[in-house]
Amino acid sequence: MQLTAFTDLGLRIVMRLAVLDAEQTATTRALAEQLNVPATHAAKVVTRLGHFGVVDARRGRAGGLRLADGARDLSVGFVARALEGDGEVVECEGANPCPLRGGCRLRGALARAREAFFAALDPVTIADVSAAPTRDLLLTIGARPPG
Repeated sequence: MQLTAFTDLGLRIVMRLAVLDAEQTATTRALAEQLNVPATHAAKVVTRLGHFGVVDARRGRAGGLRLADGARDLSVGFVARALEGDGEVVECEGANPCPLRGGCRLRGALARAREAFFAALDPVTIADVSAAPTRDLLLTIGARPPG
């Protein structure tokens, strides 16, 4: 199984925010530059992470982005599920529906495999994936001057 680029970016944003000191914040634009992605994509991901209570976004002079309280203890599986949504591994319906969809056993097997994939990520926390040596890399990209 492969995560979407949206989920990949979301996990990287969460990891980057996880290494900030308690008083530090980041901007969406800075995160986008640090992670080498368009700011519009980062903004969409940050909005979704905020919707799920993973990221706190504050506007204004003292504003910025930070992880929500307790987010370091969230499982990577939770965050990945939230960002991936309820979609299926393969498209059985849609404009070109599969002729096997009425009695296909593959669809259920793929759904179970998808859940097993996420379940394997459940014991891993944001703190785990943001620890050294990854922490050092995350801090290094945050120290680079923009551009």
